[in-house]
Amino acid sequence: MSDSSATRSTLRVTPPQLKELRALKIIVIHPDDADGMQLTQQLQRIGCQVQAFWPPVQILPTGIDIVFMAVRPDTIGLRFEWIQSEDAPTVIAVVTYENPTIIDAVLALGAQAVLPSPVRSFGLLTALVLARETHKENRSLTRRLRKVEAKLLGARHLSEAKTILMKTHNVSESQAYDLIRDQAMSKRTTIEDVAAAIVHASEVLSLGRR
Repeated sequence: MSDSSATRSTLRVTPPQLKELRALKIIVIHPDDADGMQLTQQLQRIGCQVQAFWPPVQILPTGIDIVFMAVRPDTIGLRFEWIQSEDAPTVIAVVTYENPTIIDAVLALGAQAVLPSPVRSFGLLTALVLARETHKENRSLTRRLRKVEAKLLGARHLSEAKTILMKTHNVSESQAYDLIRDQAMSKRTTIEDVAAAIVHASEVLSLGRR
């Protein structure tokens, strides 16, 4: 293959992150000025599905993937419940200038990227893709952390439940485990759920004896 053919082949390769852009639902929360129009038009040229809102909305339409938010003095004091939700969208802050107050506001938004204003076509695509990938990675790490926490909690409950049964039924550790396992099988649930129920019941009974 010639060098020119290899170059053309390389140029035709599209990262999967770019291929998904047309499926993304994006909201632009920005004043309806030249900068806001430029941002909306550039996103539409990329192929994204875009809706523009101003003033800022407290409730987002369903299924939104990315929010471009203008960070301005008149929006700094606003708090948005959707930012705290478990399935919160990727946030990209649009800033006109930098100072400690603006930076604090960007951090409060949990923004994954910052886009300087006035908006230019150069850098928008990169900010969009990088912010999206960072957001997905953060959500993946959060899910993995919750699984680890749940596993550790389950192990703690199992250990406590075995100790409770060993004391109350005068059995060995292996026998206590067998009791928990048999109960889980009969109720068609997990060992961890049975262990948590035993621990909870023990705590309730302990409170009743006080």
